[in-house]
Amino acid sequence: MKKQWVVSAFAFLAVFVFASVAMAADKAAAASGGWQWAAMLAAGLGIGIAAFGGALGQGRIGAAALEGIARNPSAQQKIFNPMIIALALIESLVIFTFLICIFLVFKA
Repeated sequence: MKKQWVVSAFAFLAVFVFASVAMAADKAAAASGGWQWAAMLAAGLGIGIAAFGGALGQGRIGAAALEGIARNPSAQQKIFNPMIIALALIESLVIFTFLICIFLVFKA
């Protein structure tokens, strides 16, 4: 419970810190496209987080499927097909994030 409060407090403070920096930006920087660095940063963080989360999910699915097959080898086909579908769905989320990041990079 305490960890949740600490994370919430840091998120709350981060919003106010970055909001004040954004409001303090001069109009010349905003007119010259000063937001492009933020789009590049968002694209990099987005694909990094998506790849990390996708890799964790795929690793857990693979480990669980192999453990199930090792315990009951006759259930290999019943485990293998749903595993492939789950891996494809996870990978599709990473690919969608990659496309959004590409759009952000080329928009900036």
